[in-house]
Parts: sequence; structure tokens; C-alpha cells
Amino acid sequence: MTKNILKLSNQVCFPLYAATRQITRLYRPMLEKLEVTYPQYLVLLVLFEEETVTVKALGERLYLDSGTLTPMLKRMEEHGLVERRRSSKDERVVEVTLTEKGRGIEKQAEEIPIKFSKEIHLEQEEFEELKRLLTKILDQV
Repeated sequence: MTKNILKLSNQVCFPLYAATRQITRLYRPMLEKLEVTYPQYLVLLVLFEEETVTVKALGERLYLDSGTLTPMLKRMEEHGLVERRRSSKDERVVEVTLTEKGRGIEKQAEEIPIKFSKEIHLEQEEFEELKRLLTKILDQV
């Protein structure tokens, strides 16, 4: 009985880990055209939705701590994609916005989810169920 629980095929963590690696690999060539990494792409997705977001809110949305997020935002700022500035209401708060260059790649980025969905070969209902289950896991841990 104990041996069964340790089988790789009985683990949930392994297919999640392996799928994440494969999904990131699928995105890589598409993101290279935009000259962004996968985590930078996620930042852009949030900023395409919201005109301005605080670093704290961005970290919460992406499940990233400031030690990871700050250097990434700095690199994105150096590449002219985003701008960081102190809030006029509270100097302790740093806000992030897209630059004109960052906003300019939004149209190209629209192609990525379409190409991705064709690559993973899931029906729309399966895709929605997978997303629902993964979101449930994220909300619980």
C-alpha cells in the first residue's frame, strides 16, 4: 500500500509540473517575436486589462513576490515596455503602466492565445474545466 502512494503515476504534482514546462516551451517561440519572457508576458496581460496597477496588486495577481517582480519590471522598463512611478497619493506605492511601445505589442499578443489553444488540442469545455480546476487549486494553496 505504501509503495503505491509513491508511484510517479499516482502523483498530481508531476503532471502539473511537466505540463507547466511543456506549456512554457510552447509559448517561447511566440514570445520571442515580442521579445519578452513568459513572466513578462503575464505582466503585459495584466496591464492590457488595467491601465495602471500597483506593484503590490500585480504581485498578488501573478502570485509573485516583490523580490521576483521588481527586477523583472526594471528590465521591462529598460526595454521601454513599462513605466514605474511613485503614486501621487502615497509615495510608498509604486504604480506600473504600459508605455506606447508596450501598448503597441498588444495586437501581436492577441494571436498568442489563439495559437496556443490550437496547440493543446482541448475542446472548449475541457479548456474551461481545466482552468476552473487550476484556479480552484490556486485559491486553496
